Amino acid sequence: MAVDLNKVPSTPGVYKFFNKNEIIYIGKAKNLKKRVSSYFGKSVKDRKTSQIKLLTDKIETFTTKNEVEALLLEQTLIKENKPKFNILLRDDKTYPYIYFSLDHDYPGIYLKRTKKAVNSNYYGPFVSSGAVKKSIKEIQKVFKLRNCNDSTFSNRSRPCIEYQMKRCSAPCVKNIKTNDYFEDVESAKLYLSSSDSQTIMRLKQDIQKASNELAFEKAADIRDKLKRIELIRKEQSVVNVATDIDIFSAHSENNYIGISIIVVRKGKIRGTKTHLVKRAFFESIDSVYQMAIINFYDSQLDIPKKIMSTHALESKKLICKVLKKKFNANVSITHSPNKSIRPIYNLCKLNARQIIENHLTKSDKYSFAFDDLNNYIGNQNKVRKIESYDVSHISGNHAVAACIVFLDTGPSKKEYRIFNIPKELSGNDVGSLEHVIKRRLKYYKDKKIKPDLILIDGGKNQLNYSQSVINSSIYKDIKVISIVKGVNRIRATETVLSQEGIIEFHKDSKGYLLLQEIRNESHRFAINAQRKKKNAKNRRSQLDNIEGIGKVLKGRLLRNFKSLKNIKSANLEDLMTVKGINAKIAQLIKEKL
Repeated sequence: MAVDLNKVPSTPGVYKFFNKNEIIYIGKAKNLKKRVSSYFGKSVKDRKTSQIKLLTDKIETFTTKNEVEALLLEQTLIKENKPKFNILLRDDKTYPYIYFSLDHDYPGIYLKRTKKAVNSNYYGPFVSSGAVKKSIKEIQKVFKLRNCNDSTFSNRSRPCIEYQMKRCSAPCVKNIKTNDYFEDVESAKLYLSSSDSQTIMRLKQDIQKASNELAFEKAADIRDKLKRIELIRKEQSVVNVATDIDIFSAHSENNYIGISIIVVRKGKIRGTKTHLVKRAFFESIDSVYQMAIINFYDSQLDIPKKIMSTHALESKKLICKVLKKKFNANVSITHSPNKSIRPIYNLCKLNARQIIENHLTKSDKYSFAFDDLNNYIGNQNKVRKIESYDVSHISGNHAVAACIVFLDTGPSKKEYRIFNIPKELSGNDVGSLEHVIKRRLKYYKDKKIKPDLILIDGGKNQLNYSQSVINSSIYKDIKVISIVKGVNRIRATETVLSQEGIIEFHKDSKGYLLLQEIRNESHRFAINAQRKKKNAKNRRSQLDNIEGIGKVLKGRLLRNFKSLKNIKSANLEDLMTVKGINAKIAQLIKEKL
């Protein structure tokens, strides 16, 4: 479509791209004209942007007073219209809370889901039901509150297994006074709303008070609670200081986005949440954080004063203004963790990456890496099959060459081959490569075997000789590249060469990492083959040169005499005690050894 950019204003606002009257993408901009124009310029776009450009047949814009209003409107329109190219993070309709049934003589503690906490009996919301269950279990260990329903409670005639596990004080059989039980309920509520250190300090004061009043049983009971809290502290991840903070991390890889959120309250991890977005389109990593943060607090009443991102965000001031306008929350955003929060910060980053790793199949990873490699090498035909060669020898002896094969679905081990190198070429890497590739060319008549790219482990000489062999054959369309080890063989400092010169790779690109993996695999395969060849020769002994002694007799002799030295010193009669050794063979053994 020919887009009329003259009608797009140079103001803050929201833009909508349509295809056949269906909204396919919604975005916001500080300057609508600049942003919309960037989609339709002549520069090469990524696949998703190109697809949006190709499909768009109509554009609508809506002007706002400022970028804050544009971001708020964008989020609202995305939720309403759910365009196919926008990132959508779906949340549960209800959120988990810890609930105390305070209308009962002996209140229970439960997990309850609701859109909104209805009174002070609810604590939360928590990020996940798992976090609620974990917190309830903690409270039961320390304060021994019941979690059975009222019907079960009223029909009990003896304590249940929770009592035996020391997670309930058995109020169902009047094992605890009502006042004492209510004290435990209030202590549990304070435990949820304060830090561990505050709870511990309060319990220590209670122990001292009970001791002064000579209530030693009560002091012992509080002491037991204190011990259980300290034990729980050792078991769980806790920040050293009483911190309220939410940590956000976003990671993009292989056309996926992984988002991880960790909620810390009073120094404890209250819960975690992750999102995986497939085939994600986004304008910048900043836009992903904007979407993740604002979407998250749409469903959370508890907004901390501090938010941390694992990227330095250019738009952090914008996000803070939006949170202030929408939720009346004064928030600061940082990306620099202190010593106490760093372990959880790193955990958040790891989770964002891990959610993608867990989802991707092996073929997904290699397919993306091959696509990335094709972008760098600029081959006319897409590379979907790579052969890699490596020569291995020890001081010119036992030389072999390995040929390994990678497809865009991963290594094809059934196509791996080992070539023995003639003695006259052993130690001559260039000559060995030339020899092996000439032999390999004979098999390319089968088009299924023929590769699109050959990777050589070596420098310009190895590359030039290998390329000359290909050029002198009928398979001139096969591209040859080489990978040269860096200074002191330091990883990620390798140089990739082609006949046109150095191929400039980003060191973290999937295509570059793929070439490293293929080179390492060919090296491993060659080394293993070379060692087997060496060991096979070393396993031959002087017994193998004696006529009449095969594998079976050789084994019997060695089992009987334990070593070649003992066989040499044995007399004819001793040798003939071995099954299958007659006088003639025994005589040959004495003569040869």
